[in-house]
Parts: sequence; structure tokens; C-alpha cells
Amino acid sequence: MIERGHRVQILTAPSARILLEAPRFGVPASTAAIGRKGWRGLLAARNWILAEHRRLAIDVINTHSSTDSWLVALASLSLPAAPVQVRTRHISAPVPNNLSTRWLYGHASRLVVTTGEALREQLIRDNHLAPERIVSIPTGIDVQRFRPPNSSERGSARARLEVNDAVFVVGIVATLRSWKGHRYLLEALHTLVALDGAAQILVVIVGDGPQRQTLEGQVAKARLDRHVLFAGNQDDVLPWLHAIDAFVLPSYANEGIPQALLQAMACRIAVVTTHAGAIGEIAKADETALVVPVRDAEALAVALARLRADAGLRARLGEGARRLVCAAHTEAGMLEAMEDVFRRAQAMSQAAGRPPHSRRPV
Repeated sequence: MIERGHRVQILTAPSARILLEAPRFGVPASTAAIGRKGWRGLLAARNWILAEHRRLAIDVINTHSSTDSWLVALASLSLPAAPVQVRTRHISAPVPNNLSTRWLYGHASRLVVTTGEALREQLIRDNHLAPERIVSIPTGIDVQRFRPPNSSERGSARARLEVNDAVFVVGIVATLRSWKGHRYLLEALHTLVALDGAAQILVVIVGDGPQRQTLEGQVAKARLDRHVLFAGNQDDVLPWLHAIDAFVLPSYANEGIPQALLQAMACRIAVVTTHAGAIGEIAKADETALVVPVRDAEALAVALARLRADAGLRARLGEGARRLVCAAHTEAGMLEAMEDVFRRAQAMSQAAGRPPHSRRPV
């Protein structure tokens, strides 16, 4: 958004990881005690809005979680000229269907953005929200950066892993949370290794999180140490994607359209995943991905065995995946759609009697 000429300011709790990441991308960030709902968080949000609204003439505040959405919405009630609020919802976890939540989504937030059509339909169906107030904007990525590797890039990436072309490398990039389904990937790996004790297969797990110790214990118990690499968090996942033959995301809940999945697809990597959340909008069975039922390690093992044995299938799925991403999930398309949402939210606010402050949303 900054590159497109907008002014941007991030507000975050002091402990949030985005505070550490923002400087790498040249994005201004400030902190306030908004990590929890309560009077302290409410006052912190109100004070920040007052100060920054005077300094920047904020047009739009785009909130991304339950906590910041509630704090901003309630703080705005006591302000004579609060910025417009837009709520972005990234996951498919159910939203409480009660009066207070309907107020937050239907009135306090001028518009609600979901990262997949399935999430939009869920809010309309289960929470009875007005369809015209909810917009689905497909997750977008930089398809110029996330692209298939050339032979030199792939060779370097594989050399870092110390594997030759005979090794089938499976990758997953995700925070180590239970619903991402890492345990089912490891169970599937155990099945494949049990069928072929000399299997040349390596699973690379990129990311960290609360399930790390549990997953390491699972690997040790199944004696899969030589078949699994825990790579931890990485500033740049692209070299890791360039090294793998197949990408797996066996999520069973809480998904929108995951960026990591799109990044792998843009790199023309064959994908195995589920239809959790809105993943089905990009994972077209046997066209752009192999799709397996959630929590089904046996089906996952079968899918991986198919990919391992069939380079032609991997190539066909990879081609279909990149074609889809380039057509419908570019970063430019996502940003244009978000700009339109911000303008619409401002127009709705003006129609309700609030004066505009500038032409460029913050």
C-alpha cells in the first residue's frame, strides 16, 4: 500500500511479532496495550486513535482480529469523528451468533472483508449478516517473486539440504499449530517408510510454534529422525520451496486461503491438501492439487505415493496450480480490491454524515 502512494501505520501490542517484522518492510509501527480486551486495552486504543487521527487524519482503520476489532469499535463510540473501521477476517473459525457480534460486524464495521468466498458465505448463512456488507477478496501474492526455480536455483536449494535428485522432498510451511495437521503428515510419512524401509524421502517442516515439542516427540517415537528436518522460522521461504518436490498442507480447521499454499502453487509445485476453510477455492481436485479428507493420514500417504511415483502428475498439477494463481491471486489484484473496499467504506461513512479527511486511506 505504501508503494501505491498510501500512508500506512501499524498499531500492535508490544509483544506481537509484526512489530519486529515491520522495519524489514519499511512499514511504520507503533505499540499500545491492545493485546487483551478490557478497560486498559480500550483506553489504549482510544488514546492512540485520538493522537494519530490528529496527526495523520486517518481515513480507515483495518482490524484483523477479534481483540483489535472490539477495542477499536468500542473506543470509536466515544469519539466525535472516529476513522472508518473495516474488519478483515482471515480464518474460518465460527463467529458467535449474538447481538453484540452482529453489531460489531454489521454496524461498527462499515465493511467486512473475508479471504475466501466460503468465509463470506459462512457469515451470511450462520450470522445472518447483510451480503452487501461482506466482500470476499482472494489472497494475493507476488507471482514475479514466487516463481518456478531455474536449474541453478533448484540445484543450490537442494545442495543446502544435502540431498540428490533421487530423494523425494516433501515440504510444509506453516506455524506449528494443531489444526495445520502436521501430525497427519508425519503419520503418512511413517506409513511410507514402513512400506519401504530404504525410502529416499525427506519431509522439511518450515515454521515454529506451540506444537514443536509434540511433533519432535512423534518423530522420535516413530524413528523418523533421518526422514524429517525441522527448519524453524525462516525470513525467506523461497529457497526452501525451490528445493521440494511436493508441498503438503493437511489443515483440518480455521483456514482462509493460506498464503503459503499459494506461494507453493506459484512456484509450480505439486500440492496435497484438504478442503478446510476456503482452501477448496484454489485446490481443484486433480487439476491444481491432490485433495484428501481432513485428519486422514492413510489418504495422505496414498497421495504422496502417487506424486512420488509420477513425475508427469507432479508437472501437470504444478502447471495448473501456477496458472490459477497468476489468473486470480496476484498481489496487485488483492491490493486493488482492498483500495476499492476502503473507498466504499469512506463513501458509506460520508453518506452517514461523517466528513472525509483525505483521499488516501491510512
